[in-house]
Amino acid sequence: MDRSRRTQEDPDLGMLSGRTLFGLQRELFAALAEQGHPGLRPRHGAVLAYLDDDGSRATDLAARSGRHKQVIGTLVDELVELGYVERRRDPADRRAKLIVPTERGRDFIARSDAILAELEAAHARAVGEQAYAEFKRVFRLVAARQAALTSDAGT
Repeated sequence: MDRSRRTQEDPDLGMLSGRTLFGLQRELFAALAEQGHPGLRPRHGAVLAYLDDDGSRATDLAARSGRHKQVIGTLVDELVELGYVERRRDPADRRAKLIVPTERGRDFIARSDAILAELEAAHARAVGEQAYAEFKRVFRLVAARQAALTSDAGT
């Protein structure tokens, strides 16, 4: 079987993960654009998807998202410019800064959470609630194993 046919008929884990991620992102950001958030792109999720309501340090966002701190810094700069986050002094460490969502940022996060919940519910209805719950359980195990392997390799 040639590679192009195999990737369609029996895609590997990376291909399936990528298709799922990119498809979810397209649907999510299209819906968010319709709901008043047209300026954001999937790359901004490296900050907004991991941001605590009371703020997070850039180093924590980098660790949670798997992105370099410099990338997070650039994304935070963009999000500040767009009005989704602001930088504040960390009350626990005056030398550190917290990235805190603004009202616009909190609106985006709430809408994003609601849209993703509906997308997941639609998948669960399509394949069956029990099958979807089992899929997520196994996928979490695979994702954790992969993260541990990557972490062990020092990358």
